[in-house]
Amino acid sequence: MRLRNTYRMDLARTLPIHDWPEADRPREKLLQRGAESLSDAELLALLLGTGIRGVNALELARHLILAFGDLRGLLTAPVAHALAVPGLGPARVAVLQAALELARRHYDAELRVRPLLGSPLETRRFLIALLRDRPYEVFCCLYLDNRHRLIRCHELFRGTIDGAAVHPREVLRETLAHNAAAVILAHNHPSGIAEPSQADELITRRLRDALGLVDVRVLDHIIVAGSQAISLAERGVL
Repeated sequence: MRLRNTYRMDLARTLPIHDWPEADRPREKLLQRGAESLSDAELLALLLGTGIRGVNALELARHLILAFGDLRGLLTAPVAHALAVPGLGPARVAVLQAALELARRHYDAELRVRPLLGSPLETRRFLIALLRDRPYEVFCCLYLDNRHRLIRCHELFRGTIDGAAVHPREVLRETLAHNAAAVILAHNHPSGIAEPSQADELITRRLRDALGLVDVRVLDHIIVAGSQAISLAERGVL
């Protein structure tokens, strides 16, 4: 990954945040007005905690976002690339990775408390958040109870940048172990091209037929590529 050449650490000295007016400090601003009132850089500054010599946390946050193109680019950067950037060390990279994983788990927990299919759009958003930034292909299964509430989202198979082997016997075994009444299948295309392949359609039909033998419905198979999510049910495959 090539960082933008506008990123420089030879910045002018900046005023420490604790010397700012209280209403302008990110922490106080969040507590008084809510997290939604903060910019990306202000939220990132709170995660960073402190700046580096001569540069406060907010200025560091702004320059890191600029260096990686945007906030998502920073949060999803490979660890080795992030560690090579001045101002980021193992502790800060770990905090950023943890923040991203907490966001994913927040969506997961929220889906567990209401019927999953009550909001198909939210289901897609969850899967996009879960799968869009993986550099390799991941095949997941969402196990649902008879009211279509999420029992568990389980990563079953992990592959390379261009594919993951899916074994119907393992899908069937895990589905029965979770006592699921229905499932939603999902996987990502790291290439960024969401269009389903013939192999995607074939494995969808094979899993539908295998799970149908034990009275488990395959409700959908969703393919995620970047910010897109394609439904094979809507394509008539199921």
